[in-house]
Amino acid sequence: MTNKCFTQLAKTNPIKTNWLYNACMFSIAKTAIDTQYLRSQLSDDRAGALVEFEGRVRNHNEGSTVLTLEYEAAESLAVAEANRIFSEVKEKFAIYEAICVHRQGLLQIGETAVYVGVISAHRSEAFAACRYIIDEIKHRLPIWKKETYSDGRSEWVNCQHINHEHAH
Repeated sequence: MTNKCFTQLAKTNPIKTNWLYNACMFSIAKTAIDTQYLRSQLSDDRAGALVEFEGRVRNHNEGSTVLTLEYEAAESLAVAEANRIFSEVKEKFAIYEAICVHRQGLLQIGETAVYVGVISAHRSEAFAACRYIIDEIKHRLPIWKKETYSDGRSEWVNCQHINHEHAH
């Protein structure tokens, strides 16, 4: 069965572009992210490491109780910038493949908001590349989130405010 987020991924990047054995794909998903399916797409017999990051909607932020998040994106700009990030990743790290999918729309507590998966021959490159991808995606992509709080307030937050050295 085909996953909707990967179908969107295929529409955004219809061909896996291989540059010296590595392929990178990014997509914005309007439906739930199927992390198991995405993980199954990261396959290469040369890979000794698979590193994944899954960002989930948590029930709190900066002292407030969060009920939901809503993401909006300037999709074509986000995809173009993500492709630049993946070009950088391919130059900086010895990886075989990487996938990143970011949600758009209304999300509930516990839902996956962003997924990054990377495979490489060795763990150090996979960890470094995965960290680089998520940090740059959060910092550079035109994706905004609206937090709705238990006290009735809501607030739009541009994800670019995240500090690269932030601990979590």
